[in-house]
Amino acid sequence: LKSNPSNNEEKEAQAQLTKSDELQRLHSQALSAYQQEDYEAAISLLDEILAVCVWDAELRELRAECYIKEGEPSKAISDLKAAAKLKNDNTEAFYKISRIYYQLGDHELSLSEVRECLKLDQDHKQCFSLYKQVKKLNKQIESAEEFIREGRYEDAISKYESVMKTEPEVTVYSTRAKERICHCLSKNQQATEAIKLCTEVLQLEPTNVNALKDRAEAYLLEDMYEE
Repeated sequence: LKSNPSNNEEKEAQAQLTKSDELQRLHSQALSAYQQEDYEAAISLLDEILAVCVWDAELRELRAECYIKEGEPSKAISDLKAAAKLKNDNTEAFYKISRIYYQLGDHELSLSEVRECLKLDQDHKQCFSLYKQVKKLNKQIESAEEFIREGRYEDAISKYESVMKTEPEVTVYSTRAKERICHCLSKNQQATEAIKLCTEVLQLEPTNVNALKDRAEAYLLEDMYEE
């Protein structure tokens, strides 16, 4: 206003000032909702602020935290990716993205994100520890799949058993490992074991098409045509 004291400028400045007061009020409410664990309300308030403050990395990180708590990982990833671009050397965002992908069972994307974190800081403790875990798991899965392509089913089974030992906490990996072991057993003419394991997978994931196909193959081996 000092540089250009006209009526129009004053109106514009006044409007922006009012808007910024309003946004600060919304920000306080969002923080308060977050602290009270009312994540839905916090997201709704943060949506309003981010519609104006599009480039605020910290607000995006806060909304990502709310999305994680609300069980919406893909929305959290989208906010964290924006935050990683908006803030220099944002190792924390890359670490969080990598962890979410890992929990979702996407070990390849998890590995690629944690590498981005280590490019920024090779001594980052959390990223390095996660990197070692994901890299080991990734290697075991790749090697098991290679054995399956070569028809070395016994080796593949043993490798997928190692996968379950490497990651006993995140169930998506043990379920996937069991699904692939069932496939190997079915291909290896070990019908009874295949039926048992595929049934276990289907109790966890009733619509798992691979397990249904492999169990069907195993039933055929046992002449159980109705099943």
